[in-house]
Amino acid sequence: MSDLKVFRRGADGRDVELRGSAVALEVELQRRVEAGMERMLGIRLLASEYPTGPWHRGRVDSLGLDENGVPVVVEFKKGSDSGVVLQALSYLTWLKSSRLEFEALVREKLGEAAVASIDWRSPRAVCVAAGYSWHDRVTVGDFGRQWPIELVRYRVFDGGLLSLQLVEPVVALTGAPAGRRRGAPAAAGAVEAAVLPASVEVPKCLRALYGELDEVLTASGEVEVVPLKHYIAYRRLRNMASVLFRPSPQHRAMLMRICEIPQSRSGSPLA
Repeated sequence: MSDLKVFRRGADGRDVELRGSAVALEVELQRRVEAGMERMLGIRLLASEYPTGPWHRGRVDSLGLDENGVPVVVEFKKGSDSGVVLQALSYLTWLKSSRLEFEALVREKLGEAAVASIDWRSPRAVCVAAGYSWHDRVTVGDFGRQWPIELVRYRVFDGGLLSLQLVEPVVALTGAPAGRRRGAPAAAGAVEAAVLPASVEVPKCLRALYGELDEVLTASGEVEVVPLKHYIAYRRLRNMASVLFRPSPQHRAMLMRICEIPQSRSGSPLA
């Protein structure tokens, strides 16, 4: 895991490194991320310190619904706590067994339309901590296909700066073989049929174009390809692009919503 370096230009014109640190209190980190959770993590906050009942004996730090309609539990640790992954796994088991309770909460906070959009195939967990052990990363890598967990490392810097760095992402199984991981580019013009769920159909006339688009979106090696029920999400900490194939009376069109426009090899924005 590479360490994040942050520099500020000094009065003499030289760059001075800012020393990162952890927060003094865990609740300080939790409240700050919760206040900007949709912008930072692409998750709509539903509840904070949500009780899981007598069997699981705990409280979920943050409970939310992400931009793809997937239920999420978020767990915060101010330091490097070896128990954070096991705690996240425990809360995921509670979440999977509490569908009606979660849907009632979504209905109360976001309305009936949001309930209809919930994707229960792979609820996930996000851990936010100062650091993780090698055993944490091995556990996430081994079990993450069935129990999707993302490890996010944070640092705070002078001047009120907060950094969030994705350490270990996992693409969940969503009723089809998992999407391509980082650093595994597709051949130009090719579409890997195994990546897409049955409900997402790529018209033959668009396969070459989609192959080129996929190559550009994944060229950095830092993007997860997540096949969902009706579209394909390209994610970092949150969606950077969503690709949807939608039929129309005259022809089939490929629609793309881009939050961050990647650059092509020539350096110009992708049209």
